[in-house]
Amino acid sequence: MIQNSDYSKRFEKMPVEIYKNSAEAAKVIAQEIIDLINYTPEKSKCAICFDATSASIPVYEKIVEAYNNHLVSFKNVIAFSMSEYYPLDRQELQSHYRFLKEYIFDQVDILPENIKCLESTRRDNIKEYCDSYEKAIFDAGGIDLLITSNMAFNQPGTQSNSLTRVVTLNHSSRMSAASDFFGVEYVPMNALTIGIGTMLKSKKIICLAWGESGATRVKNMVEGAVSDQIPSSFLQNHNNICLHIDSSASAELTRIKTPWLVGECEWTDYLKKKAVFWLCQKLDKPILKLTNRDYNDNQLGDLVTSSNGSNALNIKIFNDLQHTISGWPGGKPNADDSTRPERATPFPKRVIVFSPHPDDDVISMGGTVARLSEQGHELHMAYETSGNIAVFDHEVIKYLDTFEDTCKIYPSLADKEAELHKIYKKVVEDLSHKHPGVPDTKEVREIKSAIRRGEASLACRYLGIPEERIHFLNLPFYETGGVKKKPLSQADVDIVKKLIMDVKPHQIFAAGDLTDPHGTHRVCFEAVVGALEQLSNEPWFKDCRVWMYRGAWQEWDVAEEEMAVPLSPEEVTIKREAIFRHQSQKDRPLFPGTDKREFWLRAEERNHNTAVLFDKLGMAEYQAIELFVKYKFDRKF
Repeated sequence: MIQNSDYSKRFEKMPVEIYKNSAEAAKVIAQEIIDLINYTPEKSKCAICFDATSASIPVYEKIVEAYNNHLVSFKNVIAFSMSEYYPLDRQELQSHYRFLKEYIFDQVDILPENIKCLESTRRDNIKEYCDSYEKAIFDAGGIDLLITSNMAFNQPGTQSNSLTRVVTLNHSSRMSAASDFFGVEYVPMNALTIGIGTMLKSKKIICLAWGESGATRVKNMVEGAVSDQIPSSFLQNHNNICLHIDSSASAELTRIKTPWLVGECEWTDYLKKKAVFWLCQKLDKPILKLTNRDYNDNQLGDLVTSSNGSNALNIKIFNDLQHTISGWPGGKPNADDSTRPERATPFPKRVIVFSPHPDDDVISMGGTVARLSEQGHELHMAYETSGNIAVFDHEVIKYLDTFEDTCKIYPSLADKEAELHKIYKKVVEDLSHKHPGVPDTKEVREIKSAIRRGEASLACRYLGIPEERIHFLNLPFYETGGVKKKPLSQADVDIVKKLIMDVKPHQIFAAGDLTDPHGTHRVCFEAVVGALEQLSNEPWFKDCRVWMYRGAWQEWDVAEEEMAVPLSPEEVTIKREAIFRHQSQKDRPLFPGTDKREFWLRAEERNHNTAVLFDKLGMAEYQAIELFVKYKFDRKF
């Protein structure tokens, strides 16, 4: 657990505990839950309201592990759920009841009669049912513990005294759920939810938040004013609550983002850069124009004093940032590389770019890929998953139509026409009878995989990468046909490891975009790291550097970046054209998240905004910049 003094928490209006990662937090939270159950008197009941989100999975896994080790029993637990889509059968894949059943109820000895989860079958007396749910909570003696990573379906505008009810989901809520239902059009318009008043009556609340995507929400919840526009802020009024977050989710808290505003700092190189860039943006001044007074007037007097004045500090930070900028991401041959982010030798390098989905490479670092290819490096593109669940059904029909027509054009394929038409009819029938949210048949998934492979190959050819250096890994964890994936296994790691061993790269680029709301990027990165850790004793490994890129969801903090690759207007166009080769993801991606922009536009604006920031800090003015951070193992690279 990361410890901070009470003074450093003075902006925080509820208790917050920060951990290195969700796994560390899950151990602590699970033990709290186990202790509560075990300390409940034998003839009493312990009422727990469970959260049905992926954030809770690490906690539930630890609880089940404790049960399997005979450290806890659920026979005296009464289980309530926070929410449910309405109407939705309990057996549907998206059902919150089914989620809890799979992760908790089926794994422990809870009594069936003690499971009081919301039932979302259509009924005329919905108000009476919601009232009866509140009564069931009252009859259980109230909720002893509520575990939550969100506010159920209590949307902006909800009042603090609200109780269990049916709500109409807003656009943001439905877009967030789109991936679970294979399209926003299939997300129910309504949901059942306990109210904020219901939550606040709980005797104890444990909140969870993981990842940078939740950092702004955490700040608003903890440091913001209580407002019905931020329903989670009402939790500040609870007298027995604790928010458990990982280091990524803490990124926007004042004590983490700007610790110099809450007390003395240990001025590491990273924190110095962070403070100087923050001051530049606050005052709208480039680095070399900051003065002693600027630092002193903004609570950075000790920084400038310990750095021998603003001039020395400014020059160091300016040079450090400037030295990260390189038009030679694979290293510049026959050049002094002492201040460059990459080594001059060997040249050319063997490079692997790992892409979680078949388009993440060009969305995230398409300009750098083009540069590496143009500069003559042996570039291998490794697509870790098929990405088949992100293809619209109509794309399958379109491609089969094309195949049928192709048979008519070439006489040599005439004998295949009848067979292909049979396949075509079966696929059309399968798709027409497919229930929304149900995974595709194996045949349809394979066609969708072929579509994504073809698009990735097309983009690679456009960037000058030969066919033999395009690798489709199809990691097993992904191939479930649904949004819910299997855990990462050694089988996944072995596939990645084999490619790395075959290539023996000098450079690896991998997606460190851990804010991906679907989690695939995180798992794919863990597969790469796991493979590299198992290969760490190989002789070639000491000459390999691993660079992390980020994609459509978030950019690196400029204080973190260690290589900045500038792009000209022409190179921005090349990147855009490479992204456009992925036609099935063009115009409207299947799982866009809450951002309405197309992926190419997100990437283009993000890269341009980074260039504008560098310009404001006093660097040269570029059209766009792609950023990278070096992954550090136990050894130095």
